[in-house]
Amino acid sequence: MQVIATQHPEVLLLRPRVFGDARGFFLESYNRKAFAGLGIDAEFVQDNHSRSAKNVLRGLHYQIRQPQGKLVRVVAGEVFDVAVDLRRSSPHFGRIATMRLSADTHEMAWIPVGFAHGFLVLSEHAEFLYKTTDYYAPEFERSLLWSDPALNIAWPLDGEPLLSAKDQAALPLTECEVFV
Repeated sequence: MQVIATQHPEVLLLRPRVFGDARGFFLESYNRKAFAGLGIDAEFVQDNHSRSAKNVLRGLHYQIRQPQGKLVRVVAGEVFDVAVDLRRSSPHFGRIATMRLSADTHEMAWIPVGFAHGFLVLSEHAEFLYKTTDYYAPEFERSLLWSDPALNIAWPLDGEPLLSAKDQAALPLTECEVFV
């Protein structure tokens, strides 16, 4: 597994070894021992799978209690992926990391606990998988405004994104609950 730096030292882009031939390919998407060797010693408790159409923007989501670390990857299509450090005690508070994830590259991203996360679908459709370190708890879920000028995220958008009602009501960083 190759680790590729992002704009944030704790958000990692991971490139697995892919073995391919005329029949197709094989890759190991998760191995606890190998990930621990990379500094990701996480216990995953839930797997999620979403399918979204082009220009759907999901996020930026986080759980203020039962926070989730996430190992994310795309198995169909391509997305623009974003993580935002929401740990007030972090020297990188408010800092973003962005990357493109696609089924073609097989790359994954590690989003640590204490970060908001979201993605924009760039292809006609995208299927997105994520392993989480804690269970989904809707009562603790919060949404950070995707277009907050303070974050200065350069979303590769043509027009307006397709948002859920929850994401339309998201708050800017100055009004969000954050981690200590």
